[in-house]
Amino acid sequence: MRIDLHTHSTESDGTDTPAELLATAAAAGLDVIALTDHDTTAGWAEAEREVLRTDGASPVRVVPGAELSCSCQDGRGNAITVHLLAYLFDPSSRALVEEQSRLRAQRRSRLYSMALRMAEDGFPVDPDRLMAELPADSPGGRPHLGRALVGGGTVSSVDEAFDRYLGSGGEYYLPRSDTPVHRAIDMITEAGGVTVLAHPFAGRRGPMVTAEVIGELAEHGLRGVEVDHPDHDAAARAELGRLADELELVPTGSSDYHGTNKTIGIGQETTPPESLDRLVRQSTGSEIIG
Repeated sequence: MRIDLHTHSTESDGTDTPAELLATAAAAGLDVIALTDHDTTAGWAEAEREVLRTDGASPVRVVPGAELSCSCQDGRGNAITVHLLAYLFDPSSRALVEEQSRLRAQRRSRLYSMALRMAEDGFPVDPDRLMAELPADSPGGRPHLGRALVGGGTVSSVDEAFDRYLGSGGEYYLPRSDTPVHRAIDMITEAGGVTVLAHPFAGRRGPMVTAEVIGELAEHGLRGVEVDHPDHDAAARAELGRLADELELVPTGSSDYHGTNKTIGIGQETTPPESLDRLVRQSTGSEIIG
């Protein structure tokens, strides 16, 4: 069984619709994917409709989820952003609905402000058109701006846009006000779901937490850690695997697929079936689709 527990659709910053994502996963020989759009569960309904359209015979099952951006101390005295993958929670949980709505609105406002600054500096970006092309309740994100820069000929890829302009050290980067990580874990747990720390040792993305912080998050209710990720080198994977064993966290593997926004292929990293089984047993809020 091949399982990829971290993928994105057009409901956040991917380029495949949820239905297209299922087709892409099937073509890649996957059996299970998790739909983990940023701060939204809007894609769940389309994924379920696609499974029902095939009379439940879809070759790919879907773990409903989301990716949450959280503020966290890094263990060295600094506040940084970490990402939590949340799975199998009740999407109608009031606290979660309110927080995700706040985050989506903030992401859209931030995206517009970044685009406006670039337009004022002469970049071929139309902030109003950019926002109009987003789905109505999509959080929006820097990859959307990156694609606009590719379309305008400023850069050759979204990755280059991040490296030159949109990354955390870039001239046009603007910060967010993320959910405190302890609160995010609590909200997902109360909604019956489970949380996995995404790409924690991906140094190319920016500052990372220490192993001690991961231990503290495990004590607070974190259930798993993403060990195999395209941005983790062999040393990071070995250390995270050791931590997962030591802290009794569920080890997962995922592609972090974004369609054509990144060069990573779906299913490039996978999760062992026993890891998914452990996460399902620890959850009570939702069920796998299909």
